[in-house]
Amino acid sequence: MFAMGISLLFLWALAIVLSLAASAFWIWMLVDCLTNMDSNGNDKIIWALVILFTNLLGALIYFFVQRPQNQVRTWQQPGTKPRM
Repeated sequence: MFAMGISLLFLWALAIVLSLAASAFWIWMLVDCLTNMDSNGNDKIIWALVILFTNLLGALIYFFVQRPQNQVRTWQQPGTKPRM
């Protein structure tokens, strides 16, 4: 009985840690989108809405699709236009 209580406590603690990490990642991607993304038309607004309304799934999509493009733009020399 005691071992079952400990395992349930461990599972609750793990669920809390994972949900806090997912929330922190979601907020990080939303802030990254709003502050670091160059706006081409409505791109920034659309990405922010995708991240906002689809939560973790939208943040993951932004992380793997759009964020690498932003990092390439920041590593280019200043004063040059980014290649598309």
